[in-house]
Amino acid sequence: MQKLEINGGKKLSGSITISGSKNATLPILASTILTNKKVVIKNIPLVKDVETMVDLLKLLGSTIKLDKKKKKIEIINKESLKTFAPYRLLKTMRAGVLVLGALLAKYKNAKVSLPGGCAIGSRPVDIHLNALKKMGANIKIKDGYIIASAKNGLKGCLITFPKVSVGATENILIAACFAQGKTKLRNCALEPEIKDLILFLQKLGCKINQIGKRGLNILGVRKTESISHQVIFDRIEAGTYIIAAALTNGILKIKKINPKVILTEIELLKKMGVKIIKKKNYIIASCSKKIKNINIITEPYPGFPTDLQAQIMVLMTMANGTSTIKENIFENRFMHVSELRRLGAKIEIKNNKATIYGNSKLKGAELMATDLRASVSLVLAGLVAKNKTIVNRIYHLDRGYEKIEKKLSLCGAKIKRIK
Repeated sequence: MQKLEINGGKKLSGSITISGSKNATLPILASTILTNKKVVIKNIPLVKDVETMVDLLKLLGSTIKLDKKKKKIEIINKESLKTFAPYRLLKTMRAGVLVLGALLAKYKNAKVSLPGGCAIGSRPVDIHLNALKKMGANIKIKDGYIIASAKNGLKGCLITFPKVSVGATENILIAACFAQGKTKLRNCALEPEIKDLILFLQKLGCKINQIGKRGLNILGVRKTESISHQVIFDRIEAGTYIIAAALTNGILKIKKINPKVILTEIELLKKMGVKIIKKKNYIIASCSKKIKNINIITEPYPGFPTDLQAQIMVLMTMANGTSTIKENIFENRFMHVSELRRLGAKIEIKNNKATIYGNSKLKGAELMATDLRASVSLVLAGLVAKNKTIVNRIYHLDRGYEKIEKKLSLCGAKIKRIK
């Protein structure tokens, strides 16, 4: 099993090009099930989760050409696809369940494995299933599989989500595009990645309108168009490298981004003392002062993202004072804390709140990654820890970060992949 070896204490300097968003690419790929026309998706990130979703679509019967050099995927579906998504492909990837809405809407039946992914809480699919039932689906769970049918097709209706859920919003949005009549979704998640999915579906020919802050109206269609779409940048990757610049007292040019999308993160990091210069499609991040302590709460967009919580916690260990993080999205997303303590971080957890004591002197150790964002937080900690840090189980990292060791190495980090 591969590991990362990091020798800390090196200032980062140079440019990093941000990849396309994994969290936008996966639902877009799932939604291609709706069409039999040729679809071209550009700026895809070459990460394991995307590879797994491509394998799933191929298994269902999609014809897919992946051009890794151009980071482009071409998809043409047969008239009829298979409707069975097995556990072996969904066990590592939460987003695999997004094929459920598309298959059910188009083919009136689907058998989809309950999803796996990161061990950051239960993340039940009840919200997805209850919404589909309201649209007329008959659903049962047997032997770890969701078995769904809609003999007369899905029918549009009013659905108010009990809480803001990214996955449920995506799944039901995709399903509603091929449902009969109008579907009204309320209390939706409207992250930039979901807005990118909406743009893709609108290009495809779907009728979607945003209503107020968290409402979507979808009029079901059956006719689609052949389209090309460029995926938005990965805002979590961008935030990760901004934090890397601040941690190492370095200076990084973060390229191929839209700073307007990450204003919350930029403003919060500025309050901590990070210097950020915004341009049209890049920023320059640096830090020469002592980091200031801060208190944050993770919230749905446009709040501070839960996917950046582990990374900013590492920065807080360097702050001058005590910081807190209240985790409001997932109930088990502090699994990286025990590993950061192994490096010398002083962090206390009580329920969903972490208290981080600053001015830590981190020292290298052997660590174990537990999930995608936890794994990258350990890499960040390794960049500033004295001596050598080894991060095990980096397959989590490869699910969402494209060539992280190469990007960091080119900016002066002493990091390499080992067996």
